[in-house]
Amino acid sequence: MNIDTSKPVLLTGATGYLAGRIAERLLKDGLTIHAPIRNPENPEKTKYLDALVRKSTGTIKYFKADLLALGSYDEAMKGCELVIHTASPFIIQTKNPQKDLVDPALKGTQNVLESVNRTDSVKRVVLTSSCASIYGDSKDLLDYPNNTLTEDQWNTTSSIKNNPYSYSKVLAEKKAWDINKVQSRWDLVVINPSFILGPGINPFGTSESFSIVKQMGDGTMKMGAANIAIGCVDVRDVAEAHYQAGFKPAANGRNIVSAENQSFLALAQMLQAKYGSYPLPQKNLPKWLVWLMGPLGGIPRNFIRNNVNYPWKADNSKGVKELGLKYIPIQQTMNEFFGQLVDHNVFKK
Repeated sequence: MNIDTSKPVLLTGATGYLAGRIAERLLKDGLTIHAPIRNPENPEKTKYLDALVRKSTGTIKYFKADLLALGSYDEAMKGCELVIHTASPFIIQTKNPQKDLVDPALKGTQNVLESVNRTDSVKRVVLTSSCASIYGDSKDLLDYPNNTLTEDQWNTTSSIKNNPYSYSKVLAEKKAWDINKVQSRWDLVVINPSFILGPGINPFGTSESFSIVKQMGDGTMKMGAANIAIGCVDVRDVAEAHYQAGFKPAANGRNIVSAENQSFLALAQMLQAKYGSYPLPQKNLPKWLVWLMGPLGGIPRNFIRNNVNYPWKADNSKGVKELGLKYIPIQQTMNEFFGQLVDHNVFKK
C-alpha cells in the first residue's frame, strides 16, 4: 500500500504525549497534519504543537472533534490517505473504568473507523494499541510459548474489574480488526508498544508515564520500589514506528514495539549517576510489604499478586525487521526524561 506524502495525514489525539512526537516526526518531513481536537480555538491547548510547526516545513490544520461523537472526524478526514489513531486514555487508577477507559477506547476507535469507511480517500489506518492487548498480568507469560510476548498472543485475563486499562486496549484493538476485515479498501497496521518513556513535547504531560517517573524523584518511592518487570520503549521510537507503519508499503498486522526488559528499580538506578541527590528508590520492596501497603497507594491486591516478582519478556524482532526500528537505549531515555522534569521544576527539592 503506497501512501502519498503530499496528502494530509489525520492524527487523532494530537495534543497527547505520544501523538506530540508523531506530529513532530510528520512535520519534520514537511507533511500536513489534520488534527481533530476538542478545543482547537484554545491556544493553550495547541501551543506545543504550534511551536513544532514554527520549526518545521510542515503544517497543522485543526478541526473541532469529540472522540465519542459520531461523525466527529468526517470533516478532518477529507482528502487523507493515512489515518493515525492514537487517542485513548492511559489511566491506571479510576473509579469509573467504563466511562474513563472503555468507552473512549472502544467507542472512539469505532467512531474513527466508521469515518474511515465513509471516506473514500483513506488507504491505511495505523492504530496505537499496546502490549496490554497481548497480556494482562506478568503471570500470564508463564503460559506463553518461551514465556515471551509475541504478536500471536492476546490478553484473555483482563476485565472491567481486573486491569481495566488493559481490557480497554483489548476491546479497542479487536473492534478495529473486526471493522477492517469486512472491507477491502483500507488496510490496518497496529503498533503494540510496551511502557512508553522519554521526554514529551509538553514537559507537563499528564500521562501515567510522567506520574511514575515523577514518583521516582519526589520521594514517593524512597523506601523502595515494587519488584515489577516491564518492557520499556522511548516515546520517540514509538513515534518512528507509527511513521514507518504509515508509509512503508509492506507494513502489516500487529507490531510489538519494545526496546528493553527492565524493572522499576532498574529504571531508577539508571538515574543514580546524574540525579543521585534525589530520593530515588535503592532497593526492591518485599512482596508482603507491597501487599500490605499497596492498596493505600491505589495498587489493587490482585495486581500485586499477579505482577510482583514475575519476569517480563517480549519478542520485538518483527518491528526491527519490518519497520526498521533502531532503539534508543533506555538509560538515555530515562536521563533525558528525568532531566526534562528537573529543568521545568516539576520536583520541589
